[in-house]
Amino acid sequence: MPSESNGHGTRRRVRVLWLVAAVAYAVDLGSKLAVVAGLEGRDPVPVLGSWLELRVQRNPGAAFGMGSATTIVFTLIALAVAAVIVRVSRRLTSAPWAIALGLLLGGAVGNLTDRLFRSPGGMRGAVVDFISVRDFSVMNLADWAITCGGVLIVVLSFAGHELGDARLPREQAG
Repeated sequence: MPSESNGHGTRRRVRVLWLVAAVAYAVDLGSKLAVVAGLEGRDPVPVLGSWLELRVQRNPGAAFGMGSATTIVFTLIALAVAAVIVRVSRRLTSAPWAIALGLLLGGAVGNLTDRLFRSPGGMRGAVVDFISVRDFSVMNLADWAITCGGVLIVVLSFAGHELGDARLPREQAG
């Protein structure tokens, strides 16, 4: 079996990362454009009764509306996350890590796009959220990509997977 740590394996995994990021970004951007055009200013649309609704909401802060006065900080964090993922991708040979980081990158860039280009703009734009889960939060697909990528990163870390290795031996993982 060829080594996964060779240059070809790294390039292949980086392509997976970019493909996952591009799909996550495109789905997020397309969904936001559709809900703003079709649902903004209208009553919520029930999906699963009152438990799950489509409701457009602009969020200048982070999750759960926290930090709405520090929008620029979240913009800078998203830029930093994207830069770190691009830098780390150069040594990436693990497909699961490529998927996790691709989800994280796609979601971060999706919300970053809102911060840069939505009103009031200039790194202070409000993110479009529209998936309302009763008694929890209003989110968007970028948030879901970030969450899924983060959970996958935690699982991979606990399972002993490394960015550059297929898997650590169990005695080295602990």
